[in-house]
Amino acid sequence: MPNSKTVSDYIRAIPDFPHEGIIFRDVTTLFSDPRGFRMAVDQLVHPFVGQRIDKVVGLEARGFILGGAVAHQLSVGFVPVRKQGKLPGDVLSEAYTLEYGKAVVEIHTDAIQPGERVLVVDDLLATGGTATAGIKLIERLGGEITGCAFVVDLPELGGRKRLEELGMSVHTLCEFDGL
Repeated sequence: MPNSKTVSDYIRAIPDFPHEGIIFRDVTTLFSDPRGFRMAVDQLVHPFVGQRIDKVVGLEARGFILGGAVAHQLSVGFVPVRKQGKLPGDVLSEAYTLEYGKAVVEIHTDAIQPGERVLVVDDLLATGGTATAGIKLIERLGGEITGCAFVVDLPELGGRKRLEELGMSVHTLCEFDGL
C-alpha cells in the first residue's frame, strides 16, 4: 500500500511553546523521517524545476536544512542568512521586528552576484519578518528573487500577504490555523 501521508502528518504540534497560548509546529519530526523529509524537499523543489535559479538562500536555522537539500536537488549553490555575529568576513545586516522584539540577520557581501536568481527557503512562514529581511539583503546585493518556499504557513499571522505585497511568489506545502 503506498504511503498516503501528507507533509503535515509528519509535523508535531507542541502546545504552549515557547509561550503559553502558542502551538509550536515542530518540523524536526518531519526531518527525522526519511519519507517525510524526501516528500517535503521534493514538493519544495517541484514548482521551480526548469526555472533558472542560481542560488538557494536558507534562513536561520531550519532553512539551512531545507535550503541545502533544495540546492542539492536543483544543482545550485547554497547561501545562509544568519543571525547577527555568526558569519565571518564582510557582511550586510538587516534589522527586523519579531512578535517579541527585534532581531538582525546577515549575509556575506560576496554571497550573491548582481543578476543572480535566488530561491528563498525556510521551514515556516509566520509574520514574514525574517523572510522580508532576507529578501532585502538579497536585493541589496543585486539578486533577483524567483520565489519563496516554506513547509508551513500560518496564514492568520499574515506573512504570505506581506511577501506577496512585496511582489514575491510564495509556495507553501501546508498550513495550520492559530498561532
